[in-house]
Amino acid sequence: MFYSEPRLTLLARPVFTEPAHLPVTWIGESTDGERLAEFAGRLCYMSQKNPAKRNTREYLENIKKQGHGSVLEHANYSILLEGVSRSLTHELVRHRAGFAYSQLSQRYVDESDAHFVVPPAIIGDQALEGAWRAQMESALASYIALVEQLMERYSWVADRVHRRKMAREAARGVLPNSTETKIVVTANARAWRTMLELRSSEGAELEIRRCAVALIRLLQQEAPAFFADFEIYAGEDRREAARLVYHKV
Repeated sequence: MFYSEPRLTLLARPVFTEPAHLPVTWIGESTDGERLAEFAGRLCYMSQKNPAKRNTREYLENIKKQGHGSVLEHANYSILLEGVSRSLTHELVRHRAGFAYSQLSQRYVDESDAHFVVPPAIIGDQALEGAWRAQMESALASYIALVEQLMERYSWVADRVHRRKMAREAARGVLPNSTETKIVVTANARAWRTMLELRSSEGAELEIRRCAVALIRLLQQEAPAFFADFEIYAGEDRREAARLVYHKV
């Protein structure tokens, strides 16, 4: 399979349990994650009675405007990314503060039926894409052959599971950065905002930029109060990019 778009699945969102002895006067619709952030912000000033009569999303809009992003750190979202390349994840995992990652292991997982992610720059060019696909198929054939040969070379290893691991960890060296991978990413809303601001910009690498824009759309649906100030637009290169109203909250 050749992927030309990422596949994103929201796995987990915050669940907020309001303490009975500190009730907030809630106004308007909101998600648990948004209420958690509002509760945390109101606790700082014991303003649970909502003296300004703001609904949750107005309250959080003001939080972003004032740059008080620490309350956004309480709300964590876990997302499964599929149809992304190892090239993308090499860049993604550089974002450390506020993030947690669990990624498919090429050492343990058989990549004999590996999929690949088409680089955005060559999509639509039949000649380039044909040459690229041929390279991917050749690399996969080399991987399969190497695993078979290494299993024979390590035939003296009694534990077959360990023998397969030894073969795969050596053979994976021929697999290209375009090999598709799967990764679970968990981050708080503030960390997501920082990463998405950087990776959705026009200067970002094309695949991770495409993924960042897709993540923005997903998170805007899930928690608009946290992510609605991202504006998606067509960049000078005619590809989608995004910019943020409240910079580095």
